[in-house]
Amino acid sequence: MTVRRDFKEPARGRPDLVIGRDELVAAAREQLARGGSVLLHGPAGIGKSTVLRALASEYGTSAGTVLRCSATESESHLPFLALADLLGLVLDDVSDKLPAAQRTALESALGGGESTLQRDGLALRLAVLSALRALAADGPVLVVADDLQWLDSASAELLGFAARRLGGTRVQLLSAVRTEGQEYDRHLRSSPPDTLAVRLGALSRAQVSALLDHRGYTGLPRSTVRDIHRTSGGNPLFALELGRALAENPTAPRPGEPLPVPTSLRTLVLNRLEALSDEARRTLLVASAGARPTLALLHAAGRENAEAETARAAELGLLATDPEGPAVRFAHPLISAALYAEAPAQERRAVHAALSTAASDPIERARHLALATTGTDPEAAARLAEAAALARDRGAPSAAASLGLLAALHTPADDEPGPDQRRLQAAEDAITAGEVDLARDIAREVLTRATSPEDRVRAWMVVIEAAGQALGEVDTVYPQVLADAGDDPRLLALVHYQLAWRGLVVEGDFAKGREEAAHAAELAARAGDRRTELLALSFQAQTETLMGHPAAPETIKRALKEPQDPQVTCHHNGAGMARYRWLIMSDELPDARATVSALLREVRRRGMVESEVHFVRLLADTELRSGHCGRALDLARESMRLARDSGIGEMPSAVLASLAEAAGGDVQRALELGREAVELAEQAGDQMYISRGLTALGQAQLVAGDAEGAVASLSRVRELENGFGITDPARGRWHGDLAEALVRIGELDEAQRVVDETRAHALRLGRESMVAVLDRAEALVRAARGDQEAAVAQLTSAQDRLAKLGYGLEEARAAFALAGLHPGRPGPTSYDEAARLFRRCRALPWLRQAEAAAVAGRVEPNPPAPASEGLEGLASMERQVAALVMEGATNREIAARLFISVKTVEATLTRVYRKLGIRSRVDIVRLAAGRRTK
Repeated sequence: MTVRRDFKEPARGRPDLVIGRDELVAAAREQLARGGSVLLHGPAGIGKSTVLRALASEYGTSAGTVLRCSATESESHLPFLALADLLGLVLDDVSDKLPAAQRTALESALGGGESTLQRDGLALRLAVLSALRALAADGPVLVVADDLQWLDSASAELLGFAARRLGGTRVQLLSAVRTEGQEYDRHLRSSPPDTLAVRLGALSRAQVSALLDHRGYTGLPRSTVRDIHRTSGGNPLFALELGRALAENPTAPRPGEPLPVPTSLRTLVLNRLEALSDEARRTLLVASAGARPTLALLHAAGRENAEAETARAAELGLLATDPEGPAVRFAHPLISAALYAEAPAQERRAVHAALSTAASDPIERARHLALATTGTDPEAAARLAEAAALARDRGAPSAAASLGLLAALHTPADDEPGPDQRRLQAAEDAITAGEVDLARDIAREVLTRATSPEDRVRAWMVVIEAAGQALGEVDTVYPQVLADAGDDPRLLALVHYQLAWRGLVVEGDFAKGREEAAHAAELAARAGDRRTELLALSFQAQTETLMGHPAAPETIKRALKEPQDPQVTCHHNGAGMARYRWLIMSDELPDARATVSALLREVRRRGMVESEVHFVRLLADTELRSGHCGRALDLARESMRLARDSGIGEMPSAVLASLAEAAGGDVQRALELGREAVELAEQAGDQMYISRGLTALGQAQLVAGDAEGAVASLSRVRELENGFGITDPARGRWHGDLAEALVRIGELDEAQRVVDETRAHALRLGRESMVAVLDRAEALVRAARGDQEAAVAQLTSAQDRLAKLGYGLEEARAAFALAGLHPGRPGPTSYDEAARLFRRCRALPWLRQAEAAAVAGRVEPNPPAPASEGLEGLASMERQVAALVMEGATNREIAARLFISVKTVEATLTRVYRKLGIRSRVDIVRLAAGRRTK
């Protein structure tokens, strides 16, 4: 009888959450599951121990014995210590299974005796190997070894000897070692033959943000998280230490200053500084303060011996200088931050003063001047404000926000513009850069003391903009803003523009949104505020387009009239966007692609992060409609990454990512994203995106074969959009999917109603592609009712029209439906042809369905009489189900072959029984048997 022994570490509460390592952990998990060993490696603090503990906790439960050791640097000189940790507790269980010489040597080594590798080398090596094999004879053994680099040399030698000879046994090694670069090779040579080496790299900004949240450092502005990620280099330990230092530091660093670096990290990275001279250390301090340090910059800042001093720093591993170029780069960003944090404040100011004249870029000179200046200084404030404007023009709104805050810091209270006006400009720049948390904090601070209506309304606008889709969270703001605006038409225009968004997002009332936008445009025109007028007109145009309002084309023309504001023209709520939406809904796919591509290039040039997120998503949508599913999927995933990194547009990006995954990627992922989008929209109270999320979820459910789920989701979309007053079917394009799902569950009359209602609007608005999609859905209704000839004609026509309009995926779906009316028939109406079209689109989920149908529909060269013979009077779907029952297929097999649900199969069979006057599927089989004996 085997006694299970699990010598685990004492319980330490909830295990560490493994963040950002999904692919690596999956690879390690797969390796362990098939009996192999895993070596985790990477630099200090990268998270090896966290991953090791998670894997050991997961796989330790299935092992008969778990042996653990965790070495430390301070104990690495003690011989056999790690071996004692591993085998000390099991020695009594295995000693009687060892030869006498091996047992004596091992007991002496583990008991602190006089055994040495020099005297008992072979006996000890064989003893460790024999002990592990003896344990494996009773069940699987998992050896968990952390920090291999600190193993005492004797234990390392013995463990390596045994590991190399454990092939074919039930002993697995899960270990971790600190390495730089590829130096893990020597540890791999001391591991079992089937060891997988897994290197842990830096975390992304979004992963660092998730890690900080998990450890309780919540509420940090995104700009601060960005700085933590940059300073830590994505190292989780460094990031957490920086987060802790910020949480414990009551005074935040000034804009433009590096983060405070805790003593623990300073000690870790600066111990090599002792080998540098004081002058060399000052040179590195200048380099740490510069944005892009070069040898020329160091010389200009008065560091005459920069070449020799940086060369020495590179020898010590502090710098990674490029011998072919002038750049001076620190080996790790943390070294630069620690150097700066270590320097006295007076020395830092002196360095910035030198750089304020040495730097060639005017923005850099202004930043250094601010950091060299204490107190208010009108001249420094003016130079910083000019630098912020220059950064804004260069497309660097994040830098503009930082410079604007510095300008406000040095602006005297009685200056014009005053410090609060400069703070508000910085907040608006932060909004443009996607740093909404920073913008909100600045605006809230200004509101605590601002008295002028203009400053207050401007600050409220930032607060509302920062809320993004979650406008319900700032619903109480609007009465206060209206009161602050008074009867000033310019300020009222800003407020009514935001009320237009509220009507659309919070109330789901398109008519109210349009009315508020038109009022805002009128007020802005009266006040001579062209920027707000253009934004309001663009909003009005987009709302009218979605509503199918006849005034939409004229409003778009008004929004595109000169004079234009360049930033509004390319903004995701501007006139360019209004034109794109009109093009995409009017089936002008090439022009829509060209328009959104040009907008994306411009916002990237200007650093408009929020607009970039939306335009990447819209380009993905355009590619998806065009049938370029692979390209759409790549763009949708990029949009999702951008949205999560910036915290902007997560709902819209999740919707599009769900649609793209359903069309060209992973259907289960599409379902997850669709549900996530609905949940986010419901939490935010965004009625419009509840509808969009349900649209994506419904399409994913249809592709997954869950027709009932698709009907439930898309029927709710139908109710919501009827309530919104949306009449243009090109907005969501869910109508054909709802009709198809209704056909699959046998609700033919309701499917026809959906087609008829939607076609009337599509014809009125000239939406040709929607008419073709509806024809495809109606053909399925006709086929289910037994009118196969009319269905074939309608599907053929729909496929041709969709091909001409450039809707590749819709064309392929029409071909797939057409093949379903002629299963097994070769030629242009076959499943093979549908598969070819899906393959061209890279529509992988649909391709798998077509290939499966093609295999299922193969017929012999001289086929027997069709199984459907004798089933006259049944509808097409009923005949197909009955024929498959005659072939002996189960309900689940029928559902899989016809891409319907089991529930639909059952309902269809009930109708078959009634029409044929029989009671069960056994009677259908008898009917088939009787036909074969005739």
